[in-house]
Amino acid sequence: MSIAERLVSAWYTGHPALVLLRPLEWLYRRVTHRRRARFLAGEGEIYRAPLPVVVVGNITVGGTGKTPLILWLIEHCRQRGLKVGVVSRGYGAKPPQLPWRVRADQTASEAGDEPLLIVQRSGVPMMIDPDRGRAVRALLAEESLDLVLCDDGLQHYRLARDLELVLIDAARGLGNRRCLPAGPLREPAERLERVDALLYNGAVSDPGDGYGFALRPRELVNVRSGERRPLNHFAPGQQVHAVAGIGNPQRFFVTLEALHWQPVPHAFADHAQYSAEVLSFTPPLPLLMTEKDAVKCRAFAADDWWYLAVDAEPSVAFAGWFDAQLARLLPPAQ
Repeated sequence: MSIAERLVSAWYTGHPALVLLRPLEWLYRRVTHRRRARFLAGEGEIYRAPLPVVVVGNITVGGTGKTPLILWLIEHCRQRGLKVGVVSRGYGAKPPQLPWRVRADQTASEAGDEPLLIVQRSGVPMMIDPDRGRAVRALLAEESLDLVLCDDGLQHYRLARDLELVLIDAARGLGNRRCLPAGPLREPAERLERVDALLYNGAVSDPGDGYGFALRPRELVNVRSGERRPLNHFAPGQQVHAVAGIGNPQRFFVTLEALHWQPVPHAFADHAQYSAEVLSFTPPLPLLMTEKDAVKCRAFAADDWWYLAVDAEPSVAFAGWFDAQLARLLPPAQ
């Protein structure tokens, strides 16, 4: 287990050595408090877009299901006749210039794995730039939109927002509720009192302070050919090499077990880079990965490599609440 993995484990299971990081946590809290205070006071360079901006983010380090939820939001808005765009930091991307318009035929190294996944799945207009305000301006210069979704960016206070949706892993929660580096929080837990909605990934029902949503496995897709197969393509009890380079790899392995397969787990760091050599495992078995991993592996994938396509399913109550927010934020249709 790497140092990073041990630290994450300590955040969620506890370890007495974390007390040594309290002074650094105190400094981190001061910085985050000052940054948010400046934003609330309207100080500094803050870009307000001429249309509603919805931030989809989290308060914890690691994956909480933002990408599937953004895909759901895109489709939900489109069904209501809205033109949607997305902006993202583009973590790990190395484009020729910034801002950068993400296209479906680009590589993950150029566009970033999550932005590329979103564009390939939905075809949505998308711009990446660590400066999200600049990304929004560039996107609006090319597209006529009704709404912009900001992938992550809850703590990016140079961009004004009209709605803040925060995702939380229902199983792991907020860990020890301490801020970095003594805990997993990017901001103090009190920050959640000021967001518009909390969504709990994996909650079987709506918690009292938010909404539940689930990630539902949909089908298997061949990484190399794009061939689609139903979930019964692998028989119950089938052994597979399971690859996950996401914020919480264990969630993927548990999902495969719930589908009655026997995963041989291979956990990688979030946004990990792969090669055929790195993913060469013994014994020879079918290899199953997340869709986020697959966008980085198509160029060298073997015939028996598959990814599990999943869809976000928020609760009915959240869908109704979000529709009410759209009605509030957007002008009536002419």
